[in-house]
Amino acid sequence: MSSEDRFRRVYAGNFEALLAYASRRVQQPEDAADVVAETFLVAWRRSADLPRDDEVRLWLYGVARRVLANHHRSGIRRERLGERLRQCLTAFATPDPGNEVPQRLAVQAALSRLNDTDREMLLLVAWEGLRPREAARVVGVSATAARTRLSRARARLRELVGDDPEAPGHVLDVLAVPVPKEGR
Repeated sequence: MSSEDRFRRVYAGNFEALLAYASRRVQQPEDAADVVAETFLVAWRRSADLPRDDEVRLWLYGVARRVLANHHRSGIRRERLGERLRQCLTAFATPDPGNEVPQRLAVQAALSRLNDTDREMLLLVAWEGLRPREAARVVGVSATAARTRLSRARARLRELVGDDPEAPGHVLDVLAVPVPKEGR
């Protein structure tokens, strides 16, 4: 009997038993089919090493056991890699700018209703990142006057946009922007 005929006989006689063995040890039926295919690939490659008929099934179970171990290790590595990739992607995910349009429009409308001094003070501190004392120099007032104007400007903007963080158009980062500490 040729080695190819012998392999066909081994395959036909053991396929169902190996598929049942693998199916009971994996979560997905497709994985069981992959384990059996890999097991028979090893058997084909090592057909010269196949034991006699009464021991061939045990040999195939041993090969399938090692294939399953590799399959499980690969699954664990895949899960870990997937988790690392998810973490990286969430770190680099950019929000949809379309979601910010209603908020931007509400803030722009509210800012346009403020007087020029209030609007300029808010924009210099909140958006340009200047300290109140620095904004005071830009506007040409004292640091005390700048802090007072900034406080009043925030209160007016809060009235125009609203205090409720759940309300449409509320922009927490504009209203609650921290004032940098002043060095006196």
